[in-house]
Amino acid sequence: FSPGLLVVAGSFAAFRLLNRGLERLVPPPPSARRNRWKWRNIWTSLAHSVLSGGGALAGFYLHPELPEDLVGTHPPGAHSLVAVSVGYFLEDFVDMLCNQKLHQSWELLFHHSVVIVCFGIAVLLHQYVGFALVALLVEINSIFLHLRQILLMANLVHTTCYRLNSIINLGTYVVFRIATLAWMTHWLFLNRENVPPAMYAVGTVGMAIMTPMNIILFYRLLRSDFFK
Repeated sequence: FSPGLLVVAGSFAAFRLLNRGLERLVPPPPSARRNRWKWRNIWTSLAHSVLSGGGALAGFYLHPELPEDLVGTHPPGAHSLVAVSVGYFLEDFVDMLCNQKLHQSWELLFHHSVVIVCFGIAVLLHQYVGFALVALLVEINSIFLHLRQILLMANLVHTTCYRLNSIINLGTYVVFRIATLAWMTHWLFLNRENVPPAMYAVGTVGMAIMTPMNIILFYRLLRSDFFK
């Protein structure tokens, strides 16, 4: 039994409680009251992105030697941070499954399934935690993706705040999402002889799924916010 599973369970419960109480903490504006579930869900996702993205960035800033060994070593607390993220993705998976129709959420459910499997292996084996931490850098961009959704639901699409967030969102998308995924794919290719075949297969399949999904999302953002 891995102690990491306790962190996963605690994280699941904590994000579930946060989701339930968010409507009191951040009441939805009139334009979002028709979809209260989505309002709570986005704010919960924003809280996770701030925690995990900020934690991953701090880890690499405080430990610049980390990229030298992404398999066996990791900063103190990194394992717990990855376990917390597994708990969040499980909670969000259940939340979407219970509150949204499958044809509306299948892409995110598929994405979450891949992340849960990959991060779950890191939590259980205490290996590849550094690699998972690289993946969590993507959450820095997710902060602005979630803010974009919040501004849309609040009917603030024609404001300076939305335009500024759109520009930052696009910039962080390129730096922390596309570039990060490209770096991870490159790392897997260079270290294919040092990674067990099963782990290499999981990582390769994960990258093969995530890369096109993120390119499609990038195109949708460009079309929606800049090419209208």
